[in-house]
Amino acid sequence: MADWSKLPKDLLEEIARRLESAFYLLRFRSVCSSWRSSVTSRPRRLPGRFPFLTNHGICATSLGFHLSQRSIFLMGLPNSRNQRDPDRWLVKIEEDVPGRMHLLNPLSRFQLKPLPEAFPKVLDLSKFSVFELGGEFVLHYVHFRPFGNGNSLGDDGNLYMEKVVFMCSGSESNDFVLLTIHVSGKLAMFKSEDKRWTIIHDMPSPYDDVIMFKGQFYAVDGTGRSVTVGLNSNLSLVANPVFGGDKKFLVESSGELLVVDMYLSIAAPGDLDVDDEVLQMQFSGCLTERTVRFEVFKLDREGKKLVEMKSLGDRVLFLGDDCTFSASASQLSGCKGNCILFTDNFFYMGSEEECVFKARDIGVFDLDDGGIAPLSDYPEYSKLFWPPPDWVASTTSEVQTQLEELAI
Repeated sequence: MADWSKLPKDLLEEIARRLESAFYLLRFRSVCSSWRSSVTSRPRRLPGRFPFLTNHGICATSLGFHLSQRSIFLMGLPNSRNQRDPDRWLVKIEEDVPGRMHLLNPLSRFQLKPLPEAFPKVLDLSKFSVFELGGEFVLHYVHFRPFGNGNSLGDDGNLYMEKVVFMCSGSESNDFVLLTIHVSGKLAMFKSEDKRWTIIHDMPSPYDDVIMFKGQFYAVDGTGRSVTVGLNSNLSLVANPVFGGDKKFLVESSGELLVVDMYLSIAAPGDLDVDDEVLQMQFSGCLTERTVRFEVFKLDREGKKLVEMKSLGDRVLFLGDDCTFSASASQLSGCKGNCILFTDNFFYMGSEEECVFKARDIGVFDLDDGGIAPLSDYPEYSKLFWPPPDWVASTTSEVQTQLEELAI
């Protein structure tokens, strides 16, 4: 049997450079002492603690900006391949200060709370089978007192967030570049070395989404017109418009860049799926948008066009507030493929989960038949989100017991 601890240092360094996730780098360094010593404890492409960013060039009303990073994990039991259809848990984790994590709804900006009474206070990810499905960077507009009570930004800060994509601007430095969408619909870029924002005024139509794909910034506007965004703020057309729907999303799936077109319709108050009389009074007289269908396109860079896809095959797409990601249905413990999961105001939850998902529930669109339904109609998907599987608490309790025994 090969001795993996004796791999050449230059090969280990090359492997480590290809690990985009700080989580996977941590796992890499934990294999053995030779692997740990081959790379630094923190990847250069990600700053350890993000500074407050200046508002210069983008906003005159805020004190500045705070950038935070979150990761979406698919968790399972260790060695779960040997078990029959083990449950998985999909969760978003934010570490605002070292050692303190917050758990969030994977598709929204809100924390999962209250957690079950049996949920562990310490969640050791090294004790589980963990896959990182996606990540996001969130920009908080700071023009209030975020730390007045000694806590983190919390849900109040979410009122001032915009989606951001991140790029390291040099392999041997901690300089980075951010791309986001300004309130005007134009693209805005921040370079850490310049310490200022630049508004990119080229905007035939307001932009809907941005993404980092294969080392480049991409953006799509409301017509489907797709561009790459260079570090000097130049735009290059990669796909002409397709028009059609009301909101476009960029998603990476199996190495391809997809544009997902969401179609919306205005729902009258009586159409809302709300049973509670008090909530009916709150929604009375209000109109809300509901999602009615999706179309999916694949980017054809050579032809500078978007090619419609009739099927995703085994893939499942997730459309969140600040991040999009995809997974194979085979990873999701018996879930059906060829589906899109998304947040929507129409599918209001009036059950125990209401306080967890903050009145924005999750919908499922099935490309096989064009059907659209709340998450609760798909039990195999629903158990991915809430409640946490029992093994989360039991596995952590076993770890805690082992630690206590060692301390005796």
